[in-house]
Amino acid sequence: MMNQSAFTLVNPQNGNLAFKLFSFEDNAHFDHIQRNNYFSLIWVQEGNGKLKADFAAYDFEANTLFAFSPYQPYMITADQPVKGIAIYFHSEFFCIFKHHKEISCNGVLYNNIYNPPFVKVDQASAATFQMLNEQIKTEMQNADLAQYELLVSYLKIYLITAARLKTQQQPDAAEALKDQKEPFILQKLKDAIEENFKTKHSPADYASLLYITPKALAKITKTHFNKTLSSLINERIIIEAKRELYLTDKTVKEIAYELGYEDEYYFSRFFKVNADVSPQLYRDTVGYAKAMA
Repeated sequence: MMNQSAFTLVNPQNGNLAFKLFSFEDNAHFDHIQRNNYFSLIWVQEGNGKLKADFAAYDFEANTLFAFSPYQPYMITADQPVKGIAIYFHSEFFCIFKHHKEISCNGVLYNNIYNPPFVKVDQASAATFQMLNEQIKTEMQNADLAQYELLVSYLKIYLITAARLKTQQQPDAAEALKDQKEPFILQKLKDAIEENFKTKHSPADYASLLYITPKALAKITKTHFNKTLSSLINERIIIEAKRELYLTDKTVKEIAYELGYEDEYYFSRFFKVNADVSPQLYRDTVGYAKAMA
């Protein structure tokens, strides 16, 4: 039992993966594009390589923790053999959208269109994660009273610890911006997207709002977010659409209209191109939260 490397809970009602912890000795699990219908936490303890996620590519080193949302495409290429621990959990087991105020990781770890989807793990956090991994393994072998509650508690500590790390590390990126005009423009861009993504969908709209040429804004966005302005706008719309599909019973047509799309079918195509799945399939596989508690 001590050598067991994978621990899995399945939802007995539908057979979906609910919660899983496993160790990996190479990147065979991640060497092709992943589009999973659950949340992922992947802690690379050894090795380094490259991550492709959404519309960007990043280098990573040992002691990096990745966090991916449902249907977020990603792939890991190893330059040196990677080893580590992965945790998968479905929204039916624990939903980031529903508990974002409680754990403050939605928009930090997950559903963050501006920052890389990973965090560097320091020594203290590594000790915390290692302890949690062992607690989770023990609990997964003990289908005893309140198992679900304990596993969720461990997962919350995991998420809060990682979110705190990322919050501490984000200012580093701001310090690297040497031109003082650019941080101001970037913050104004973030604010503009947040205020207008439901009605303004084109890069030219935001260039106009910020009194900057589209070409200059595109260059700044690519340099500092490693993404195009179009992809930032599209990702923000998709995050809102996913939230509505998960948390409400609004029709796809209603959600499309609220996000500035008169044509439901055009919106459905847009969603599928950017989320790799149709709105209805996303709702069916990630799960509409019927329990309002």
